[in-house]
Amino acid sequence: MNYEPTQIFFIVFSGIILMLLMSGFIIVMVLLHRQQQLRNRQKMESLKAEYEKTMLKVEKEIQDQTLSFIGQELHDNLGQILSLTKLTLNSPDEESYSEGKRLINHAIKEVRSLSKRLNLDWVKEVKLQDFISGELQKIEKSGYCKTQFETDEITITLDQDKKLVLIRIIQESLNNIMKHAEPSMIVISLRQEKGTLSVTVKDNGKGFDVADKSKGMGLHNLKSRIETIGGELMLSSIIGIGTEIKLLLPFE
Repeated sequence: MNYEPTQIFFIVFSGIILMLLMSGFIIVMVLLHRQQQLRNRQKMESLKAEYEKTMLKVEKEIQDQTLSFIGQELHDNLGQILSLTKLTLNSPDEESYSEGKRLINHAIKEVRSLSKRLNLDWVKEVKLQDFISGELQKIEKSGYCKTQFETDEITITLDQDKKLVLIRIIQESLNNIMKHAEPSMIVISLRQEKGTLSVTVKDNGKGFDVADKSKGMGLHNLKSRIETIGGELMLSSIIGIGTEIKLLLPFE
């Protein structure tokens, strides 16, 4: 088959146009892909920065709370033990000497216990169940209200950062209850369900309107924190009935 020169020119020209279009399409796709990669990288860097910021803030809050606790313990507990030791050792008899020695050993034990709380190693060592149980016992011993802890056998082990954030969220939830709710009962449940760790903090206090933005900043802070470690916060509250905060943390 013989082609006329105009036909050959048209075929060649069409081929060039097609190649240019395909090249342009490929270039556009490459540019779009690179832009998407850049956006993904920026998003990952933003998430990483937010995570690090959250961890620093949580660590500082817990350290500040620990220092406040230690100051109170030094004044109320250790100071009392040492004062009693001084009074006991003022008596010359052997029985007082033995009691003074026992009190000094007790004071040394208290100092060692307090020194451990000056860093965050205790977070790594403490079980989440034991921490929650201890916090509820403090509330009940204070006479503020009754408490209840419900838990199943938990087989997972959280890394220190996730446990630290969870501990701080639980503490803040309990603080909010004691500041605002006026309940007669606080219940915390800890469950392990289908690849998810579930922590529910519930009270039978005053409740509040969840749509009221003036009361939402603290809850927004809690939600933001749980999200930085891949979790989710769900809230429900009924005025006159109480409030429930549920924390869900997926794990492998």
